[in-house]
Amino acid sequence: MNDHIVKSYDSELKRLDGEIKRMGEIATAQLDAAVDVFQRRDSQAAMRVVANDEAIDALEHEVSHDVLRLLALRQPMARDLREVYAALRISADIERIGDYAANVAKRSIVLNQTTPVSAGRGLPALAHLANTLVREALAAYTHRDAERAMAVRSRDAELDAQYTGLFRELLTYMAEDPRQITACTHLLFMAKNIERIGDHATNIAENTWFLVHGEQPEGEREKRDLTSQ
Repeated sequence: MNDHIVKSYDSELKRLDGEIKRMGEIATAQLDAAVDVFQRRDSQAAMRVVANDEAIDALEHEVSHDVLRLLALRQPMARDLREVYAALRISADIERIGDYAANVAKRSIVLNQTTPVSAGRGLPALAHLANTLVREALAAYTHRDAERAMAVRSRDAELDAQYTGLFRELLTYMAEDPRQITACTHLLFMAKNIERIGDHATNIAENTWFLVHGEQPEGEREKRDLTSQ
């Protein structure tokens, strides 16, 4: 009986892992797609990206349901409890990543009603870096690799610096040509959404560290987002 319970419990934890893996795959694909439709100025495809966000929301609901079921029926302790806690927190971060990707697609629909703005050329590179961090964070979680997770955490400053550079470039365009203010404002919001995706990648990394070690990482994150200065 005990062996059966252990196997059943392990199966439920693997189910959680599978749901989170699927959420991550959809979320990263969503960001790739959002940038692609932005570059191609394809409003119809952008609307499909926005609609696809529902799939991530549905999976997060499944994770929450499974977590509550595990807590109620299994009453996990110690490492097992951290497994369940991390799954809940990470699924919430992935859901937010999906939301930000959908927001990028929404903004691109509005931008398609104006003439192209050359200042937006830095956006795909920013999104590529953010998505790299998300994929690395998810891989660290899958393999329970705390050191790999901390490498993601340390690279958040790199994303901040790239975002700050794009932010200042867009402000310069707006100052030099007031006709670009509306389009550049949308690009600023899109860039901020992508920068926030990096923050959620870092959250996933920190939760992975907690899962493995049972404590939060030491020290503050290095921040290079200077846009408020």
